[in-house]
Order: sequence, then structure tokens, then C-alpha cells
Amino acid sequence: MHIRQFSIALLSAAVATGAFYAYKGRETPESPFGSSPSSVSVSAADSARRALVVEQGQLYTGTITGDGPLSKETDDYGRKVLEMLTPEQATEKLRKNEQSWFVGRGKGVVRYDVVQIPSNDPIEDDHAEKIIEIPQTVAGAEGSTSSDWMFWGVFDGHSGWTTSAKLRQVLISFVARELNSTYKSALADPSLKLPTAESIDQAIKKGFLRLDHEIVHESVEKVKKAQSKRVAAELLAPALSGSCALLSFYDSNSKLLRIACTGDSRAVLGRRTANGYWSATPLSVDQTGGTPEEAARLRKEHPGEENVVKNGRVLGGLEPTRAFGDATYKWTRETQAELKKSFFGRTASSLLRTPPYVTAEPVVTTTKVDPQRGDFLVMATDGLWEMLTNEEVVGLVGQWLESQADSKTRKTGDKQAGSWLGSWSNSQKKGLPIEKDSRHGDSSGQRAPIRQQQWGIDSQETGRFVVEDKNAATHLVRNALGGRDRDQVCALLTLPSPFSRRYRDDLTVEVIFFGEGDTSGTITLNVDASASSPNPQAKL
Repeated sequence: MHIRQFSIALLSAAVATGAFYAYKGRETPESPFGSSPSSVSVSAADSARRALVVEQGQLYTGTITGDGPLSKETDDYGRKVLEMLTPEQATEKLRKNEQSWFVGRGKGVVRYDVVQIPSNDPIEDDHAEKIIEIPQTVAGAEGSTSSDWMFWGVFDGHSGWTTSAKLRQVLISFVARELNSTYKSALADPSLKLPTAESIDQAIKKGFLRLDHEIVHESVEKVKKAQSKRVAAELLAPALSGSCALLSFYDSNSKLLRIACTGDSRAVLGRRTANGYWSATPLSVDQTGGTPEEAARLRKEHPGEENVVKNGRVLGGLEPTRAFGDATYKWTRETQAELKKSFFGRTASSLLRTPPYVTAEPVVTTTKVDPQRGDFLVMATDGLWEMLTNEEVVGLVGQWLESQADSKTRKTGDKQAGSWLGSWSNSQKKGLPIEKDSRHGDSSGQRAPIRQQQWGIDSQETGRFVVEDKNAATHLVRNALGGRDRDQVCALLTLPSPFSRRYRDDLTVEVIFFGEGDTSGTITLNVDASASSPNPQAKL
């Protein structure tokens, strides 16, 4: 695929006027839609619709005339013609899975927004959120009857959706159980008031590793005991696929935010600086075979194996160096051969010598949050970071916040809808309100957004961004896909799976806003920034 040609074709609309014609070997071009230029009536021209043409890895836009339905047409030359989404349809697709919640706990978090956009079918990403009220006897909170433990997680699945679905169901519970045990042990020790920072980090890591052990190893024992292919198909699926995991844990008592990262999803903190701009601070490092520290760790753990990292991938295959599942990088060759013979499995890599090569143990970072300063956290799977830099993401949320504070359309008298913005001052600035940082893409593990190069985007062009959404996560995704360039947004959302994976990954984004807000004790759905749902689930 010629990447540069793709972006030029997409952005310049190489076939932008009249009907698009697919030449099928005749002397005169014939319309694939059943009409020629001379036969197009005025009424048909009035009902012209946009088309997206896929040809040899390049995209072109064109026009479909007439009112007949069209979803796909393929000619003898391998062209695929799709009816292109209108801007209104693209917006509907962007907002289909968005959610926003007002957190009226008075414990340092006022709101969080979530959105998902699939590229795989079904989507391999997943996410989970949970707020747990902890009694004072466990939390050790002074002057308070209870404390809140707040969790948000995004899970980037690969080779299937089953591992990320498993994480959505149980990872927070595994971690909370270990934290509960750690806090109780500290209270039982007269010399301790609270657990040490190291013991809290270890509890989180223990929760991750225990769950992965259940997925990868306990499943094998259960399958051998059951001697059933039906049981094997169910239990081994989360082991054979894989998933990265990014989990945040906020303790309202200490106001400490811990980020546990397994894989290449990323968390970035936005904080207002003294000059009124926002700063972007990465709270995780992408863990891939291309990250020098991760490559060095693997080579140290597997001395003498020159292909332990090959072309930036583990054994030349898997890009993330830490993940749940991915059992073919963790099982012995004998286990894999036995499972393949009796149940389900794959042939072990010829490079497999001393497994495990991949671990689910996270790297944990700790940051003090200041709710009064209006800090916010962006968590996203790598699909977003392939499109935007850390600074662009934080600047876009800052731009969105200022737009919301300025909005004259908020419902009057709705204190909950408006009061949460009180932590953010309104400052009008040209471009994104962000302090520039040129460090992305260096040895820190923060990779540069490869899609900007693929799409031919000028990263210095700040006028490409727009504010059109009431959900901050949806706002980020819209601008990641093209922002002001509606043709690009529509084209990228029109592409069906699996072809869409050449141009964009699954996208899961969460934006958490810290602040001192409502103290009603409730968690309520923000209807204005959420897709309609018949049964929204409480997060407490």
C-alpha cells in the first residue's frame, strides 16, 4: 500500500465530481450503478450520495447518483465501492457507544466519559469502571465514615475478544480483593497506620498475576480433568487470545492515583499550569518489543536467545511484551503439543525455548492528584495514540473544557450538569491550550502517532480540530479520525472490517475529571453526553 498516495487520494477527493465509473474492458466506460451521464435526471442528481472507492490499498471519494440502495459493489478489477456515511451518520456512529456519568460522591471525582469505536468485528477492546465504598475500619480514613476506591480500566484485546471480556468481568474484583487484604493486614499491625506504598503496589501486581495464572494455567488443569472439547473451547479461549490492560486506582482518602499498565495502552494526566495552559504528563510507558527497557529485560531473562526480540516483537510475533493470555508465549512446548493433539491449540513457535516470554505483571506508577486544580486523566487503548500525541490529547480536552464552560446551551437550573465545571477557568487561546513537549517518540516509550504520517497530516496544523460533542471521549475520537476534515472522518468510519484495520484500530477512550463537586452520594447518567440506553448500570 502506498501510504502517501492514500492520504492524497482521500483528502483531495481524486474522483470528486459526477458519477464514479468502473472500467470493465469496454470502449466506453459504463457506470457500475446502472446509469450513464446522459441518462441522469435532475431529480437523480439532486439525490446524489457520496461513495468511497477502495482500490489496491488506496481510497477515493466519488458520487453515487440515483436513489437505489448500495452497500458494496466489486468489479473485475478488485474495486470495492461503498456508500459513504454522511457527516450526520458519522456522528451517529461516533456516539453510538458513548457514556458519561456524574459522580456525586464528594470524594474528588466529578465526572467520567467513555466511548468505544470498533474496527474489528466484534470489537476486541473492552472496559470496566467500579466505585467501591470502603468503611473507615478498612480505609483508615480520619474524620470520615468511609473512603472510595475508584477503578477505571481499558483492555486492548488481540487475536480475539475473549481475554479482554474476561478482564472486564473480573480484573477489578481480583485487584480489590488483594487491596482489601493488604489494608486489613496493615490495620492489624500496631506499628502501621496504613499499608506502605510498596505493599499497595504489590497487591495490585498480585491481583493481575493471579488472574493471569487462572486464565493461562488453571484453565489447562480444568480441561485435562474434564476431558471435554466443549469445556476446552470455553476455558482455553481467554488463554489463546490475549489482552493488554490499563487499570487506574484512585483512593479518595490519600488522593493518590495509581496506574497499573500491562501492555501498550496509555494513561496521561492533564493539569492546568500557572500560565493557564495545560501540561501533559504520561503516567505509563508503552511496553513493546520496540521499547529499549522492555527489550533489555527480555534479553536478560532469556540469555543466548538472539530472537527473543525480533523486529520489535516477542519471538518476532507479539508486539506487546506484557499481556494477559497469549498462552502460546507462556506454555511449554510439551503443554502446547498435548493440548493441540487432544483439544484445541496451535503449533508452538520454532523459536520457543524458555517460556514464559510474556508476563501480565504491570508497571505501577503513583501520582498525587489535586482535585481543586481540576486535574483530568485520559486512558486509552493504543488506537488513539496511533493518531494523536499526548500533548494533542490533553490540549483537546482542555479545548473541550473551555468550550463547555462557555456554552450557553446548558440547561438552566441543572446544578449537577453545570457545577462540575467550576474547577476549570475559562481562557480563550488560539490553537490548543497546551504546553508543547517534543519528547514523544523518544526512548521513554512514548511512540509517535504513526497514523498522522500514514494519512499525510501536518502535525503543526492546529486548525484541524473541532468541538462538536458533549462527551469528552467522543470529542477525542472525532478529532483523532480527522476533526474538521469531515471527508476523512466519514471515510474512516465507512470502511468495514476487516479492511478498516489497515487504517485504524479499535478505539476505547476514558476521560476522568477530578474536582470538588456534588455531595449527594449518587452516580447518575449524564443523558446529554450518553447514547440512549434502556438499562444504564450503576457503577457503585
